[in-house]
Amino acid sequence: MKSCKSIFFKIAVIILGSIIAAYGITLAIGAGFGGATLAVLWEGVAYTFDITIGTASFAVALLMIAFALIYDKKQIYIGTIINQIFYSYFIDVFTQLHQYPENFYLQLCIMLLGIVLFAVGTGIYAFVDWGRGSYEAVTFAIVERKHFQIKTVRMALDAAVVIIGMLLGGQFGICTILTILLSGPIIQLTIKALKRCL
Repeated sequence: MKSCKSIFFKIAVIILGSIIAAYGITLAIGAGFGGATLAVLWEGVAYTFDITIGTASFAVALLMIAFALIYDKKQIYIGTIINQIFYSYFIDVFTQLHQYPENFYLQLCIMLLGIVLFAVGTGIYAFVDWGRGSYEAVTFAIVERKHFQIKTVRMALDAAVVIIGMLLGGQFGICTILTILLSGPIIQLTIKALKRCL
């Protein structure tokens, strides 16, 4: 019984984190200051193939998960799949619901709030430690197989997805830069806080 409760608790936490992250990323994208790193690629894919952002995020994630499964399958677990299904679905849900003011400073505040919520949600999901997210799975698959530094691999991947996304029509902006700078520390703080509380 205890193990069942533990499993249901983990699933619930993953879903909660995925929904919060999806809400945050759609706020950040919709504020109009460009997309977060991966969101630039999602926008480009969505524009090129005339699909929704949520569908584009799911398609990109499937490619990344497939790469990780082939290259280093231990990076993928059930949490990876649960996270991506709920994350991509709610990106489309929240994209339809959000409305934005025309005031520049309010838009800026919304973008910052979105980045914070995205990072907190990602931290909540990561806390469960039930498989990495698709992007992190690719990062660590390369790091652990090739013995490169994490920061080197992540910077190279960030640059690659942003460039490809821009070439496909995605929008680069201050949101892209701030997401790279702020997400890591906030995710880490969220995980530490959860470990203290739970």
